[in-house]
Amino acid sequence: MYKKKIKILIFIITYQASYRVKKVFEDIPFDRLKNFNVKVLLSDDNSKDDTFEHINKLNHKYKNIFINKNYINLGYGAHIKKSLNFAINKKFDYAIMIHGDGQYSPKYIPLMIKNFINDVNDKSHLIAVTGSRLYRGIKNVKNGGMPLYKMIGNLFLTYLYNLLFHTNFTDAHTGLWAYNLNLLKDLKFNKLTDTFNFDQEFRFYSNFKNLKIKEIFIKTKYGDERSQLHIIYALRFLFKSFIFFLIKKKILKNKKFL
Repeated sequence: MYKKKIKILIFIITYQASYRVKKVFEDIPFDRLKNFNVKVLLSDDNSKDDTFEHINKLNHKYKNIFINKNYINLGYGAHIKKSLNFAINKKFDYAIMIHGDGQYSPKYIPLMIKNFINDVNDKSHLIAVTGSRLYRGIKNVKNGGMPLYKMIGNLFLTYLYNLLFHTNFTDAHTGLWAYNLNLLKDLKFNKLTDTFNFDQEFRFYSNFKNLKIKEIFIKTKYGDERSQLHIIYALRFLFKSFIFFLIKKKILKNKKFL
């Protein structure tokens, strides 16, 4: 189908994910990605449980896997940045981030890649594709088991983001991301935060550069997975949203967004 196979890195980031990482890896729809050159990076952020043991077992059982263990805990944002730098250095075209806790399904990867391929013709500078749990309304989120406090927080903070920056996102707090590495080769994303608010700052950065982020509908499940929206993150989101609004209006300056 393609003269030169598009190179895709699926990176699964883990922290205390334990046995869950095995199912996440085995749920990757490799049969629907045969037209691409696909590799997987399993990267652990210094878990203290048996997560890396499960990663090693996968590495011995399957081909086309890279593994990494951070011997100090880098933090969510720094872990993503390390994985993206790895992908760029290995000359991949696109990278997909999956959380190792199993909350986000890898089955949406082919659709995410399809959006990038369609965008090559549209030339709309699509920097990322994200999965939205609220794309088809609240009912789907309830069926997926999202706790009520997380749903209310998500709706409010997403509304605030859209109000401040004239966007129309339905889920500004998703953990399922696909990146167009061709638009990240300047490596300026490395200036963004090392904390859990990396995804938020990446949205800010894309908005500042007039680059497009597209959403697709996804389902999620909540069980014993260890994620996500909590009070510290929410407060930081509020604070950073107003700070970025001032940067956008050129009232404040910040080198990381230049």
